[in-house]
Amino acid sequence: MEGGMGSCVSWIRRPDNRVLVVVAQPTSGAFPPLLEVYSFDAKTTSLSAAPLGTCSMVEEDGDPVGFAVHPSGEDIVCFTTKGCKLFELCDRDLAYKLVAKDLPPLQSVGPQKCLAFSTDGSKLVSGGEDGHLRIIEWPSLKVLLDEPRAHKSFRDMDISLDSEFLVSTSTDGSARIWKINDAAPLISLTRATDEKIECCRFSRDGMRPFLFCTVRKGGKVVTAVWDLSTWNRIGFKGLLRKPISSLSVSLDGKYLALGSSNGDMCIVDVKKMEICHWSKNLHLGTAISSIEFCPSERIVLSTSNQRGAVFTKLNVPADWKEWQIYFLLLALFLGSAVIFYLFHEHSDSFWNFPLGRNQPRRPYVLQDSQLADDQSPW
Repeated sequence: MEGGMGSCVSWIRRPDNRVLVVVAQPTSGAFPPLLEVYSFDAKTTSLSAAPLGTCSMVEEDGDPVGFAVHPSGEDIVCFTTKGCKLFELCDRDLAYKLVAKDLPPLQSVGPQKCLAFSTDGSKLVSGGEDGHLRIIEWPSLKVLLDEPRAHKSFRDMDISLDSEFLVSTSTDGSARIWKINDAAPLISLTRATDEKIECCRFSRDGMRPFLFCTVRKGGKVVTAVWDLSTWNRIGFKGLLRKPISSLSVSLDGKYLALGSSNGDMCIVDVKKMEICHWSKNLHLGTAISSIEFCPSERIVLSTSNQRGAVFTKLNVPADWKEWQIYFLLLALFLGSAVIFYLFHEHSDSFWNFPLGRNQPRRPYVLQDSQLADDQSPW
């Protein structure tokens, strides 16, 4: 567990499944913002002592606020207090180089509240503090949707696993669903007049097409579930009974993470909708601004404005490794073979019938006609 590191942090999953972490250091005195890439050690839940690659930003870029990392792990978009900046992560024999590139559609669009790549990596979506929504084709950077009045101001957003839908929430408590390929709004989620829909995430297991949203009604906060086929609310449950500042879902869809405005975090088993991990006062009374699950381990990266980034190893049941599954299948096959052999050797005489010359002579059975002739007095 670490704290006080960087103004914003995010995971990077490279094509070789190596997990890295990108860290943005804010402006410090005469020094401009700095981006650094570190390797991550899952056993110690810590970063490498020295960065594998660095890149300085200029003061005109603004201070970093957050990252959107392309699924390929090669493109990193940093959104700042003034707009967005694109960086390419180049591999140099386990050393990395961050190369700054132009991003014309988002270069100087003002502060962005939300930024995300679609699951297939073909779209980049941004939601500004001014309520402006943009959907950009990647990597052509063609603007597919430019909607300046999507919301009063963006609160949160997420893209579905199949990259078909976008959900966005506003600071006024409303929520809208968009068709990404059509670049058009689809429906607004229904809510009571005194309800506010705040954080939102789509399910990720590929089997249950649900949408999870945190809903605040007065002093009560619940996690509600919508069905994607009808967009109807199908249930809700009170989990983290405090104002929720961030929501995340694991890449395999098994767990939800909820961060509170006072620094608490809980992990929820999606199948049971029950809390399976608590981290009390993780950020020392400061609102958790973001939560991200590690791509390869049951580790969570959470950030806050005051404490920075914190790595938390979850006390949840361990997942089966691929080699363990193959070993179990092999053991079942060998066990079945042994059982069949023992059954064959120790079964009754039906299986041990004589073969060849050892077979007994076939009993002589009289036919009905022969039996009648034998009984004749002649």
